[in-house]
Amino acid sequence: MPLLTRRALLAAILMLPALGPAAAAPTRYVLDRDRSEVGFSFDLAGTRLRGTMPVARAEVLVDLSDLSRSSVEVTLDVARARVALPLARQAMLGPDILWAERYPEICFVSARVRLGPQGRISEGAKIVGHQTIRDVTRPVTLRAALYRQPGSAPEDLDFLEIRLTGSVSRRAYGASGRADIVRDRVDLDISATIRRAE
Repeated sequence: MPLLTRRALLAAILMLPALGPAAAAPTRYVLDRDRSEVGFSFDLAGTRLRGTMPVARAEVLVDLSDLSRSSVEVTLDVARARVALPLARQAMLGPDILWAERYPEICFVSARVRLGPQGRISEGAKIVGHQTIRDVTRPVTLRAALYRQPGSAPEDLDFLEIRLTGSVSRRAYGASGRADIVRDRVDLDISATIRRAE
């Protein structure tokens, strides 16, 4: 799936209702791997490079009665990361940076959700959790949004789109190689399509 460059999706912001106490317990959603990935970008010698990394798996629970109790766990497949510049990809996956051979996964696990205005997760929300890169786990806060599929009815929550955005320091995770030409900050744009589990 394109990395939420679909402007139409932004027009379909999910306005999840605050359901009453009788609402069901958290609902499990299943990841659509073909339409889910992580976009990342970084500065290499003054040039902005963009890449993608596929989502290997995700566990998503959406609590429609209290969205702050929703949770997400996302695991990325490091070895399948792609960058337009082959030499940059080779260096990125090598021992001085991500070391994909030894550390094949990157994982984010949420701890709590801070809802946006009017108790919604559709805009202005943040997910606080922990991210693990190269077996180093650090706290991280990501901006979060949850959307209905464009054109779907307000009550149709069978298919949803998640977007998590933020940035990390490579150095904080021991991935500081080539610091002479690659800046420390890496920006993340995680997008996932999920469907309600049967």
